Amino acid sequence: MDEVHFQQHGSRCRMWVPPEVDDPICLHAPTRKSISYFGAVRLNDGMLVMSRPNGMFDAQTCWDFYRKLRRHRRGGRKMVIIIDNARYHHACLHEAWRDEVAGHFCLHFLPPYSPELNPIERVWKLIRRRCLHNRYFAALDEVIAAVEPTFRLWSRPNATLRRLCGI
Repeated sequence: MDEVHFQQHGSRCRMWVPPEVDDPICLHAPTRKSISYFGAVRLNDGMLVMSRPNGMFDAQTCWDFYRKLRRHRRGGRKMVIIIDNARYHHACLHEAWRDEVAGHFCLHFLPPYSPELNPIERVWKLIRRRCLHNRYFAALDEVIAAVEPTFRLWSRPNATLRRLCGI
């Protein structure tokens, strides 16, 4: 389980400027706005579970995602979540709940600075490549419209994510 941020970027290009032009002007749409998602992929069948928090990532939005994720647990099986060490992933707010469900819902924290060990990072990379790469988005709504159809498609078991995240 991890989260991703997609940023809206202005267009980038190389351009040649004649030497007699002292001050070239490049028009673009600068912004640092982003959209964020929590996400987890079930390794055995590639099903993706997503959630877009209202506002920032924090202990409450993380806990909301844990509960959503837990509803996808297959009966009688233990769910092990591979996760990084963001503060809100092991916040005091949901510690009692995590202890209560620990028999069938377990968090496995990765070592610091090791995103290559987290299967969801592969999903984020593929989403960027398939949906966002080399495209200009004038507004964040366009970014959301570009990624969400793929998220919906992958919310069912699928071979693409099963192969991508297979261990």
